[in-house]
Amino acid sequence: MTTQAKIALSSLVRRTSNTEALKTQIKACGATLSRKGRSRNWVLRANNAQIRHIIEIINGADEDSWRWLATKLVDNMPPTSREEILALAQQNPAITVMQLVIATDCSPAEAREVLDALEWTV
Repeated sequence: MTTQAKIALSSLVRRTSNTEALKTQIKACGATLSRKGRSRNWVLRANNAQIRHIIEIINGADEDSWRWLATKLVDNMPPTSREEILALAQQNPAITVMQLVIATDCSPAEAREVLDALEWTV
């Protein structure tokens, strides 16, 4: 089971221009974005894959005001679980150790352990 991160986004609407497009993009990737009560603060709930996807969207967008969100997401991303690393390795059987390390931000030892486990179970 993938763990959901809960990331507080204070003053999301005030900090970003074209906020509706950003919110639409975030919701399109499956993450949940909700407002905390009646305040100006928002909460993002997403798993690691969704967070990575949101970061890619922000980096590919031509909106400088969205960059703070990408930085906040990178800083608050939870560590990738062994199950998530295993699932990614199963989806891509030809993945290398370094590709797995880059994709999941795990250590090379963790990536090698997962790939070895996959090789021995086949």
